[in-house]
Amino acid sequence: MNAISTANLQTNVEILSGEGSAIINGTTQTITSRVQSNNDLAATFIKEQLESLPNLTVEFQNFNSTGKNVIATQLGKTNPDNIYIVCAHYDSVTTFCSDDNATGVSAVLEIARILSGQCTDNTIIYALWDEEEIGLLGANFYAQQAADETNGNSRDNILGVINMDMIGYDGDAPGTIGDNDFDIDVRNIANSIAIKDDLISILNTYTFDLNEIVVNPGTTASDHARFWSQGYSAVLVGESWETNDQTPDYHTSGDRTEDIDFQYMTELTKLVLAYMATQANLLNLDNSVTQSPTTLTANEAAANYQWFNCDTDIMIPGETNQTFAPSASGNYAVEVINGSCTEMSPCINFAVLSTDEFSPNDIKLYPNPVTSVIKIDNFTKSELNITINNISGKMVRKANSREQHIEIELKDMSSGVYFVNLKSQTKSSTFKIVKE
Repeated sequence: MNAISTANLQTNVEILSGEGSAIINGTTQTITSRVQSNNDLAATFIKEQLESLPNLTVEFQNFNSTGKNVIATQLGKTNPDNIYIVCAHYDSVTTFCSDDNATGVSAVLEIARILSGQCTDNTIIYALWDEEEIGLLGANFYAQQAADETNGNSRDNILGVINMDMIGYDGDAPGTIGDNDFDIDVRNIANSIAIKDDLISILNTYTFDLNEIVVNPGTTASDHARFWSQGYSAVLVGESWETNDQTPDYHTSGDRTEDIDFQYMTELTKLVLAYMATQANLLNLDNSVTQSPTTLTANEAAANYQWFNCDTDIMIPGETNQTFAPSASGNYAVEVINGSCTEMSPCINFAVLSTDEFSPNDIKLYPNPVTSVIKIDNFTKSELNITINNISGKMVRKANSREQHIEIELKDMSSGVYFVNLKSQTKSSTFKIVKE
């Protein structure tokens, strides 16, 4: 749950609502529409985001001349026929529509980012529905196909569906402490009540800033209802329409990112991730890494290993032992294979210890803490290779310069701890900075 990134959620809401750009089909583009008649670019963005993740099989499911669902399947290792679905609709009725439903889509993408790197007993399907706004058509097609037992077909064993529709609005000012009410819409169909009970159990087991409102009988005005129609277990999780605490800009272009309470949205995303992780049942494989001053060691014993350079996303030839001693500073991860289970560790920022570090007379880096621009005085007159990594090891900035005075813009980066790696042909140093 703690791996959920509020920054990722916000970035994807901005992209999906057309308030930010993204690389789609290899070029920087802006999604100007998610209206069902003109949302192919949004569908492509979603598909490409899912395809960039491990262990997923991603496809478009075309269900009429214009509608296409995006379906990503993470096959269970033990019980692949046991299926849990986390879903949201990506179409909208007009421009922007951040809350409805860029929030739900972003949550599904973030949950997929985290759980796709894990091995599970049961199958998880990450589904993004099209044409919800004109009659729940995408979800209806999928649910009917799943339940079809004609012509020798067997009914899909879908054990639970969590639908996330409008999860970003809380009537208090965004980011402030308030009631944080949210609805769980449920009906006594199949084992839907048990899903509600499991969600509440998670709320009571871990610490959340949320207050559940159980709505029974729940609304049929979103995609989960199409699974109810086929006798499947399903619930809707979303902001509290039951207490009249829904976005006032519903179904208008006034539904903008500035009105989203991203902390509230983060809490709901954590809750649904916890449910999916619990029901899919994570296999007991340790993909963490222990770092020493000179080595990185995979913590899973008696497995097969392959080390990767995260900065280039390329495997390192010959590095297949449990322990790896990097020869250069950078970001590294290990792929751990144990039986049918393969998991990738997080990227680890590693600085090679060397007596050939820059002295204070060589390099000056300031200010620290920094608010918008980091400055580097390079007195060496040599070319510097500069990389900046976040605390998870992901590279967020890269530059090369031999200028004496170098400035790097950090204004759009989230607050937190970062590592600035400076390297010349003969020396290297890593500086820890705090971005305010």
